[in-house]
Amino acid sequence: FATVWLFVRGPSFTPRALFTTFLVGLGVGFPIAYVFRRLYAEQISITPTLVAVPYTVLYGLDFLTEILVANVDVAYRVLVPGATLEPQVVLVPLRVETELGVTTIANSITITPGTVTLDYDPDRNALYVHAIDGREPRELVEPIRQWEDYALVIFDERQSPDDPAPEITVH
Repeated sequence: FATVWLFVRGPSFTPRALFTTFLVGLGVGFPIAYVFRRLYAEQISITPTLVAVPYTVLYGLDFLTEILVANVDVAYRVLVPGATLEPQVVLVPLRVETELGVTTIANSITITPGTVTLDYDPDRNALYVHAIDGREPRELVEPIRQWEDYALVIFDERQSPDDPAPEITVH
C-alpha cells in the first residue's frame, strides 16, 4: 500500500518527500491489512503464479497477433468490392472450466474483429461464436484453441493443453 500511495500522491522527488509519503502509506496500509486479515490465505504458493507468467505473456502476444491479422482481414473485406462474406455460427466446446477462464476466452473472441461470442452454454461448456467468414470453421477455431491451451495453464485448470480438444459443431 505504501508503494501504491507513492504513485497516488505523486510527491516531489526529494528524499524527504518520498520518505514521508511512504511512511504515511505504511501508517494507513498496516491498519487496513489488519482489518482485512481474514481474507488472506494462511499459506500462499507462488509456484502457480510463476508458471502462469510466461503463458500469460505468450497469450498476450498471440492475442495481439491475431487482432492484427483480423483487422487486416476485416479491412480487406470492407474495402474490396465483392469480397465474400459467409457468416457462420460455430459451437466451440471448451476444456477451460473456470468462470474466469471461460470469460477470458469469450472476451478475447469478441474483441477480435470479425468474430463475436454470442452465448455460453453451461451444460455443454461451449461458446457460440459468430464469424463473418465461416467457410473454414477449423481455421476459425484454431486461434481459440491456442488461447485455450494458454488459459488452461494460466488459470490452473483441471485439464491440460495435452488433452484433446472437443469437436466443434457448425450451425
